[in-house]
Amino acid sequence: MSIEIKQYKTMKRITLVLLTLVAAAFGTKVSAQGKYGADSAECIKYLSYYQEYYKQKNYTEALPNWRKAFKLCPPTASQNMLLNGMTLMGKEIVKTKDAQTRAAMIDTVLTLNDLRAEYYPKYAVAAYNSKGQYITQYFKNPQDVYEQLNKIIEINQENTKPSLLLLDLNAAIELYKKSAVGAEDVINTYQNAIALLDKAGNAEENAKIRSDIEGLFITSQVASCDNLIALFTPRYEADPENIDLVTNIVKMLGSTEGCQDNDLFLKAVTKMHKNEPSASSAYYLYKLHSAKDESDIAIKYFEEAVSLCADDDPVKADYLIELATYCLKNNITGKAFDYAKKAAELKPDHQGKAYYLIATIWGSTRCTGNEVESRAKYWVAVDYLQKAKAADASLTDDCNKLISAYSVYYPVASEAFMYGIQAGETYQVNCGGMRATTTVRTQK
Repeated sequence: MSIEIKQYKTMKRITLVLLTLVAAAFGTKVSAQGKYGADSAECIKYLSYYQEYYKQKNYTEALPNWRKAFKLCPPTASQNMLLNGMTLMGKEIVKTKDAQTRAAMIDTVLTLNDLRAEYYPKYAVAAYNSKGQYITQYFKNPQDVYEQLNKIIEINQENTKPSLLLLDLNAAIELYKKSAVGAEDVINTYQNAIALLDKAGNAEENAKIRSDIEGLFITSQVASCDNLIALFTPRYEADPENIDLVTNIVKMLGSTEGCQDNDLFLKAVTKMHKNEPSASSAYYLYKLHSAKDESDIAIKYFEEAVSLCADDDPVKADYLIELATYCLKNNITGKAFDYAKKAAELKPDHQGKAYYLIATIWGSTRCTGNEVESRAKYWVAVDYLQKAKAADASLTDDCNKLISAYSVYYPVASEAFMYGIQAGETYQVNCGGMRATTTVRTQK
């Protein structure tokens, strides 16, 4: 088909469409003028011209006709006129070398998004998100990106496209590196992004962006402990009863390496726990007070953490093992034994670890009495080491080493005989607040 014939058919199709639209326009003169403007016939004509070329992907011919339509028609004439205009401008921007002309085209694209938001409020969120994408695509100055994206985020809130939140934070970090904004601005940008993602829901869908945002913030070195303490200390002192602020402080300082050993973190966690006690806040307080060698307070909070955990919570058995270990470290063997025993009862797959710990508790406990009574603890320890091996084969080597170490303390047969006992007999042991029934063992 020749070019002339193709063009003739295109113009014929345009003319037919145009006549139909003009007839309709004049048939409903009042309403048509409202939608298509004062010169409705010309508006409709150029809408038809550009649309036909656009459908054919003849963007070269579509553009000048679109320009005339955009000049003649009000935004209410067609939402597609605004959307198609963005596409046409985008294609021209790519080809344009002149900076001034290019800037004018970019401004046109942004204006088209604003018009769409204003005249088609149902699509306002989509329009502003689209505007944000164009900004990040065309703007090179991080200051411009930061300022423009902040305006869009302020409008769209949790409906903001997640990728724009990431790009907004990136712009803030770039400005921070240039000393154009302070650490507080970056931290606030990060916190706002995370808060909006939380409000938006779609946790699975947004997981990747959230991870990218958190990773970018962590690697930015803006979230240093010194910066966080400098930022949050005056805020906390000014409003210590603000639970949202307190929770935020705990979250920020708690996730920053090496930023838990300070008074602000301790105050915030204590306040949070007082307001809404939880296993995690009690555990935090245990860690903080144990770091200060305040074992009595630390154990109190750890016991509270355990009590606030449901029995079916997988972390409870871990807590009990750790609490038992901490008690043993502080020579509170009775409690250490009780908590390790509870861990074994609570979670079968923890039995090996728990029994091994109980063995070390018995082995390290100082017992009084005669030569047999003071060393009977090693029989109990070996009982638990045997249980540990049976429950967890990976502990076999460690258990065997301890069994060998403990067996050297067994009394010889003659010594046991002097105290009226012999190998294989049942024996009751009371030591360090612990009780156990064991079997007499002697050296050969």
